[in-house]
Amino acid sequence: MPQSTARSPRLLRRINSGELLRFALANGDFTAAEAMAATGLTRATVLGVCGDLVDAGWLEEIADSRAAGISSRGRPARRYRLRPSAGVVLGIDAGESRFDAILADLRGQELAAEHRRADPAQLDRDGRVALVRELAAAVLAAAGRESAELLITVIGVPAPVDAEGRSPDDDGAFWQVMNAGFQDGLDGLVILENDANLAALAEQAERPRRNVATLLTGERFGAGLIVDGRLLRGGRGGAGEMRFLDVLVREDPDAGAVDGLGALARRWARGELARTDIPSCLRDLAPGELDAEAVFAAAAAGDALAEGILRRLGRRLAHVAVILESVLDVEEIVIAGGIAAGIGPVLGHARSTLEADFYPPFPELRASRLGRDVIARGGIALALARIREEPLSILPAGVAA
Repeated sequence: MPQSTARSPRLLRRINSGELLRFALANGDFTAAEAMAATGLTRATVLGVCGDLVDAGWLEEIADSRAAGISSRGRPARRYRLRPSAGVVLGIDAGESRFDAILADLRGQELAAEHRRADPAQLDRDGRVALVRELAAAVLAAAGRESAELLITVIGVPAPVDAEGRSPDDDGAFWQVMNAGFQDGLDGLVILENDANLAALAEQAERPRRNVATLLTGERFGAGLIVDGRLLRGGRGGAGEMRFLDVLVREDPDAGAVDGLGALARRWARGELARTDIPSCLRDLAPGELDAEAVFAAAAAGDALAEGILRRLGRRLAHVAVILESVLDVEEIVIAGGIAAGIGPVLGHARSTLEADFYPPFPELRASRLGRDVIARGGIALALARIREEPLSILPAGVAA
């Protein structure tokens, strides 16, 4: 009993510190009275805890309300704010060939972004780690921040990732190459996550939904699944791996089992150009120029062959939507990533297919507005959520363990 009684004040102080720090992370400059109203703590407790957080390196005390010209009567209010140099967080999209990084402060404000491209055939596990390390250093330098200020790095990879950051073995070892052991090659706390899961978290931060599937569907299909308000992961991290697509594509010679809509647009266009003599402006393109963007642009210009490709893409997406809705009862499906900007006509064809070939309820189909950086933005969202959940488990920059 004496030990429990002695520890209780310390435990209560820690709980109050976490509550106040979460308030500071979500707000700008604040007074003790504002913190009292938000947390329900007494003035004495707020001032004491704020003092602790100043000493710990999280907060700084700034000019009181009178010195700042905010008030002229009564006792001046003491004011605090999150210390600007307390730390930064980094979100990285480590894709097959494209690598994106966003650095943000502890309120999620973007400080800098960097992008790299690489030939996946030339990148082994060590090469991917070296590229991500170089990218992290570049984005920190672009923001004028030091590596010691980096509290959390979240890396999204095109592979299933379990709660411990591990990927299962797969045929061809693709997942093991993509999840290259980044934790051992980077400083600080490093969190590994599936790229589609990060896209889902970015969408949730932008537009919360209780039941939604976020599809990354450029070169490969992957889904981040929010069910009953929670990210659905599965025992090995493979909840959104879309392996049911094997069944859908068995009789399609121009489609691989994991091909996303971007890859399908390119493959199907090449197949149609080779098998038919339908006039198309796509015939004028060099092989390296024939991609999803070119197909979308040709369809927008009235190209009949390209329009046919978009109808096929719509049917494929409708079939995926029906399966996801039937199994998980998702109310919305979001198409995310670089392909989202031109996906509108495909969504229209998918809706028509749903209405003609299936019966309600249908999930709402929409395009993400977060662009190619959606995965890196999801990394920022996850890092900030981790800090808000357990702020006192992370030391601010400049504070020794």
